[in-house]
Parts: sequence; structure tokens; C-alpha cells
Amino acid sequence: MATAKMNFFERIYLPEIAKGLAITARHFGRNMYLHTMHMFGLAKDQDAMVTISYPEVRRPYPLVSRSRHRLTKREDGSPKCVACMMCATACPADCIFIEAEEHPDPSIEKRPKHFDIDMSKCVYCGFCVEACPEDAIRMDTGEFNLAFFDRKALIYDKEFLLNEDPYAVPTGAVAIQKKS
Repeated sequence: MATAKMNFFERIYLPEIAKGLAITARHFGRNMYLHTMHMFGLAKDQDAMVTISYPEVRRPYPLVSRSRHRLTKREDGSPKCVACMMCATACPADCIFIEAEEHPDPSIEKRPKHFDIDMSKCVYCGFCVEACPEDAIRMDTGEFNLAFFDRKALIYDKEFLLNEDPYAVPTGAVAIQKKS
């Protein structure tokens, strides 16, 4: 498939830069006009764009948004996961690592000895949740603040995934502290 050659103006990008500046100036002018009109009690029917002061002010996320992973527990406190490797197989980013071991209960075949998710690779597709036959993994914690100073903190182990605290910090991690 042949691609069309760019002319001189397309190669130097000046028209595209001018278009971008024009769009930015139009947004700025419209918002400045509307905010000024709102200040005097006029044009209340038209909404102007506002800047969200993140992280102090946060937009509410829809309830169906995928957030930080968690492992669910049985009544006795052990993970529901039976180490079937379905989530690891379904993961397109190949970020789930499971090592299985025998379960002490003979009615349950296996359990995860190690269950790690490398969040630096995760694309939050939710395939792991859909693939799990035991409903052992979920993405419903509501925690979206996943910023850390250390890459090692982006590897979530089984103990961290089983933790009920949404603000828990992975082992060995220095997290960005949340302001109270």
C-alpha cells in the first residue's frame, strides 16, 4: 500500500502547529468569556469548562470502572483461588504469575503458593476477572491511586491482594502519601 508524499508545508508542520494554537486560543477565549459572564450573573445556561485540582479534588468514577485487583477469600480466610491458571492464560499483557501447591483440604485440589500481578504491565482489560471460574479475582476495590516511587511496589503479591484495606501499600514500597 503506497502512502501519499507530504508536500513542503506538511513536512515542516507549521500549518498543524497553527491549527493547534487556533484550537487552544478558541477554547481559552470561549472559557474566559463564559467565566466572565457567569461572574456578572449572565449566560448561566451555558457551561464553561473547569479545571479539576487533582489530587485534592477528584471526579467520581462510574461504578463499573475497573480499579485495583483483589483476591476474594473463603469463609475460613483462605483465598478462593484454586490455581487453575485461567486468569494468567487469559491475560494479554502476561502480567499474572501463579505458582501452585497442594491444598491441605482434600476436597480442594490446589491453591496458589505465589500469586503475583505485575501492575507495570497490566492494561486493566478485566479478562482475568472474566476468565476466573471461582470468582477469586476482582477489580472492584474503587482504588485508582496507584502511584509509587519504586517499580518493585508495582508487583502485587498474594498477601497484598488479599488485604481488605484499599489504601494498603505493597510490601517494600514507598507510596505517595495521601493527604488527610
